[in-house]
Order: sequence, then C-alpha cells, then structure tokens
Amino acid sequence: MSNPSQKPLAIASDHAGFGLKESLKQALTRWGVAFEDLGTHSEASIDYPDFAHALASGVATGRYSRGVLVCGTGLGMCMAANRHQGVRAATCTEAFAARMTRQHNDANVLCLGSRITGPGLAEEILKTFLDTSFEGGRHAGRVTKIEV
Repeated sequence: MSNPSQKPLAIASDHAGFGLKESLKQALTRWGVAFEDLGTHSEASIDYPDFAHALASGVATGRYSRGVLVCGTGLGMCMAANRHQGVRAATCTEAFAARMTRQHNDANVLCLGSRITGPGLAEEILKTFLDTSFEGGRHAGRVTKIEV
C-alpha cells in the first residue's frame, strides 16, 4: 500500500476513540503510510470538535492528503469535519461504504466509531479507503454540487 500522495495522512481522535486510533496507527506504520497524529494522546476527556477541526483544516488547506477521525460513533467527528469547505467526511462501518464514498464522493476524511467498529474491521475499512481512487466522470459534477 502506498500513500495516496506525497503529503502525510492526518489521524486524530477524542478520548473515546483513542484506543482505536492507536491500533490504526500501528496498521499505518505496517503499511508504510506516512501520517501525523494530531491527538488526543490519552483517554482523558476532551471536546471532539477541537480535534476534528484541526484535522479538517489541514485537509482543506492541502497540508494532509486525507484524514482519519475516530470517536465513539464517528458521527460527531464527521459533523464537525464537514463544516470545512473542501472536506468530504464520511462515517463508514464497513468496507463497501468506504469504497463507495471514495469512488463516488471523493471523500477525503474517514470517520470511524470505536464503540461500533472493532480494530480488525476498522483496519479493513481504512485500507479500503486508502486503496480506492475517485472514479471522476459522472461523479465529478455531483461532487462539485456538494459545496454550497
């Protein structure tokens, strides 16, 4: 597996997603994918939007190729990340959704829920997300219409 670009991937979590984030970091290292961990760095309670906004801002400005956000359900992180223009975050609970959101929506941030998805499945979802390219074509115009 190779990194989708020369830029690193960003990964971040809240306290609920910390353990799964740490597991995914090990997988990224095994796969040779460059990444930056934007926190949190413990299970101490924090506010998830702070980490979602930091990651989404980096993806929106092009500092990071893509991003991965982990919280309890993946939903809160997804809502916060999608507030940033140019960010298309998707919460995925299985690999098919990860493939489709890359192929058809050009999603650039994957959101996962540690209370919903175990480490093995999360790795499969992440690998699919990283290995799948945007198809463009008829989907490109639709993706353009997402921005308001």
